[in-house]
Amino acid sequence: MVVMALSVKELRIRRILDLYGDSLYRLACSYLKNEADAQEVVQDTVIQLLRYDPEFAGDAKKEKGWLMKTAANLSRNRLRSLNAHPSEELNEAFAAAKSSDLKFVWEAVAALPVKYREVIHLYYQEGYSTKELADLLGRKEATIRSDLYRAREELKTILKESYDFE
Repeated sequence: MVVMALSVKELRIRRILDLYGDSLYRLACSYLKNEADAQEVVQDTVIQLLRYDPEFAGDAKKEKGWLMKTAANLSRNRLRSLNAHPSEELNEAFAAAKSSDLKFVWEAVAALPVKYREVIHLYYQEGYSTKELADLLGRKEATIRSDLYRAREELKTILKESYDFE
């Protein structure tokens, strides 16, 4: 009977990683800019899922939201604890979803403060609405819209300075 329970857990882990592993990893990378730490956050997220075993009633959107919120919280916690830890370069292939044409944009995004990086990543890369982001991040929707606006303005400045864009 224990063997069956382990295999059910293994199947659940594989399904979660197949469906959401890349998204969780990119989110963690957007916070941490360190591949090893991002991988640990993904592992810790799966462990939290197994530990708390929340019910989603077959709602994939709620399941992904819970996973993304957990990964974001774990990333913030790790970022605080590794404040003085030197980090590896973020592999832009993961952040830009293998699009070399957008490499310079994702490099500019990586230069943003964390609170702007997270909303840019979740809004543009993961496709969350501002309302969903407000629920996910525990902020007001107006704050999310404001952060997106400020992030875009900073991106314009960074791109204009670095790449002579108007």
